[in-house]
Amino acid sequence: MTQRVELATVMDRLAVDGLITDYAVAVDDGDWEGYRGLFTPDGRADYRSAGGIAGDAGNVAAWLAESMRLFPMRQHLIVNRRVRFGLLEQDTGDTAEVRADYVNPMRFAKEDGGSAAPDFVCGGRYAFRMLRTDDGWRLREVVVQEKWRRLPDGPTAPVID
Repeated sequence: MTQRVELATVMDRLAVDGLITDYAVAVDDGDWEGYRGLFTPDGRADYRSAGGIAGDAGNVAAWLAESMRLFPMRQHLIVNRRVRFGLLEQDTGDTAEVRADYVNPMRFAKEDGGSAAPDFVCGGRYAFRMLRTDDGWRLREVVVQEKWRRLPDGPTAPVID
């Protein structure tokens, strides 16, 4: 592998990592327009394992905007990112798949609009499928596989499919 190829791979890894960070920040900050902009035009998300919906990025963003009102404080911690670059039309590196674990603490809203304890915490694994576009790397698909959650005043419970 030449230095040029190695540098390009490092740059792609940084861009992919940045896209995942942008995804987490958009969800945590409630930036639903920004969320939509992270996806390809045909991009989809699937939150069914966490009690949500699956659909195109626009419909999922609308669902998130409504459902996340329950949690004014959110903080995605996305770790253990495993990146694999693929092939599209014989061009090396035009697609990427990332598997990453997450822990997501959230705080319930109070009736007065603030946030209140106790926290709701869940964890699991994301599967991101990405595509290199003229505008940079974009999400084609996000699939959430929730593995556990801790509810207020309750034990940690595994999620059973």
